[in-house]
Amino acid sequence: MHAIHWPDDYLPGTTENFASNEVIVAGLSAAEVWPWLAIAPRWPDYYANAANVGFHAGAGPELTQGTRFHFETFGFPVEAEVTECVAPSPGTPGRIAWHGWAGDGDTRLDVHHAWLLEDLPGGRVRVLTQETQRGKPAETLARTRPNPMINGHQDWLDGLIDAARRARA
Repeated sequence: MHAIHWPDDYLPGTTENFASNEVIVAGLSAAEVWPWLAIAPRWPDYYANAANVGFHAGAGPELTQGTRFHFETFGFPVEAEVTECVAPSPGTPGRIAWHGWAGDGDTRLDVHHAWLLEDLPGGRVRVLTQETQRGKPAETLARTRPNPMINGHQDWLDGLIDAARRARA
């Protein structure tokens, strides 16, 4: 199975916080799941922790390499820029990642949020999402139990899969 591509400054284990969630499900392909992730204004339709998705400089609604966008999540207004965007194709996993930031000074949070959508044998799809975070808010999030990042990202994965399944029906 494939792995996330990490920028050096966001390598898991070197940042204040890291979250990893994954699902493997039968009956869907990476190509069927992709538009529910890559078209960011769809996120609030299936993920309650995403709101007010917008784009800069006339971009959108689909995320592409270099797209600047913003959204609200986990109580933070996040500015973001897509740093990797490769749609899935036969034999090649889909990849999308963005650098996101919010706040200033001690309230500054910087993240690298990455997704991998990979077709597996037997008509299965693997969706992996991982996020590393830097800054004081990330330290607080890392100590919080239950872990809001793990739980929130699992909700995102579950909603993403449900949206793709509904669209297929």
